[in-house]
Amino acid sequence: MAKKTYQLETVSCPSCIAKIEGMLKKTDGVTESRVLFNSSRVKVSFDENDISSEKIKEKISSLGYEVLSEK
Repeated sequence: MAKKTYQLETVSCPSCIAKIEGMLKKTDGVTESRVLFNSSRVKVSFDENDISSEKIKEKISSLGYEVLSEK
Protein backbone atom coordinates (compact mmCIF):
# COMPACT_ATOMS: atom_id res chain seq x y z
CA MET A 1 0.00 0.00 0.00
CA ALA A 2 1.34 3.42 -0.98
CA LYS A 3 0.39 6.89 0.17
CA LYS A 4 1.04 10.03 -1.86
CA THR A 5 0.15 13.68 -1.59
CA TYR A 6 -0.33 15.61 -4.82
CA GLN A 7 -0.06 19.40 -4.88
CA LEU A 8 -2.54 20.85 -7.35
CA GLU A 9 -2.44 24.23 -9.03
CA THR A 10 -5.77 25.24 -7.52
CA VAL A 11 -8.93 23.79 -6.05
CA SER A 12 -11.40 26.64 -6.12
CA CYS A 13 -14.71 25.31 -4.80
CA PRO A 14 -16.48 22.47 -2.95
CA SER A 15 -17.70 20.98 -6.22
CA CYS A 16 -14.05 20.64 -7.30
CA ILE A 17 -13.43 18.55 -4.18
CA ALA A 18 -16.44 16.35 -4.92
CA LYS A 19 -15.38 15.92 -8.54
CA ILE A 20 -11.82 14.81 -7.69
CA GLU A 21 -12.76 12.61 -4.72
CA GLY A 22 -15.63 11.01 -6.63
CA MET A 23 -13.42 10.08 -9.57
CA LEU A 24 -10.65 8.68 -7.33
CA LYS A 25 -13.09 6.62 -5.23
CA LYS A 26 -14.28 4.91 -8.42
CA THR A 27 -10.71 4.16 -9.51
CA ASP A 28 -9.54 0.55 -9.13
CA GLY A 29 -6.64 0.32 -6.70
CA VAL A 30 -7.42 3.54 -4.83
CA THR A 31 -8.42 2.73 -1.25
CA GLU A 32 -8.77 6.27 0.11
CA SER A 33 -8.65 9.83 -1.19
CA ARG A 34 -9.06 13.19 0.48
CA VAL A 35 -8.88 16.66 -1.04
CA LEU A 36 -7.58 19.39 1.27
CA PHE A 37 -9.31 22.53 0.03
CA ASN A 38 -7.22 25.17 1.83
CA SER A 39 -3.89 23.80 0.60
CA SER A 40 -5.03 22.44 -2.81
CA ARG A 41 -3.62 19.00 -2.00
CA VAL A 42 -4.95 15.53 -2.63
CA LYS A 43 -3.95 12.68 -0.31
CA VAL A 44 -4.33 9.24 -1.87
CA SER A 45 -3.80 5.71 -0.54
CA PHE A 46 -3.53 3.10 -3.25
CA ASP A 47 -2.33 -0.40 -4.12
CA GLU A 48 0.72 -0.12 -6.37
CA ASN A 49 -0.10 -3.54 -7.85
CA ASP A 50 -3.32 -2.13 -9.29
CA ILE A 51 -2.49 1.49 -10.19
CA SER A 52 0.62 3.66 -10.45
CA SER A 53 1.16 7.15 -9.14
CA GLU A 54 1.57 8.32 -12.75
CA LYS A 55 -1.87 6.94 -13.63
CA ILE A 56 -3.43 8.75 -10.65
CA LYS A 57 -1.83 12.01 -11.78
CA GLU A 58 -3.17 11.44 -15.31
CA LYS A 59 -6.68 10.89 -13.95
CA ILE A 60 -6.53 14.10 -11.89
CA SER A 61 -5.18 16.01 -14.91
CA SER A 62 -7.98 14.64 -17.10
CA LEU A 63 -10.43 16.54 -14.88
CA GLY A 64 -8.61 19.81 -15.62
CA TYR A 65 -6.45 20.11 -12.50
CA GLU A 66 -2.70 20.47 -12.96
CA VAL A 67 -0.58 18.34 -10.61
CA LEU A 68 2.41 20.48 -9.63
CA SER A 69 4.26 17.96 -7.44
CA GLU A 70 3.93 14.79 -5.39
CA LYS A 71 5.30 13.65 -2.06
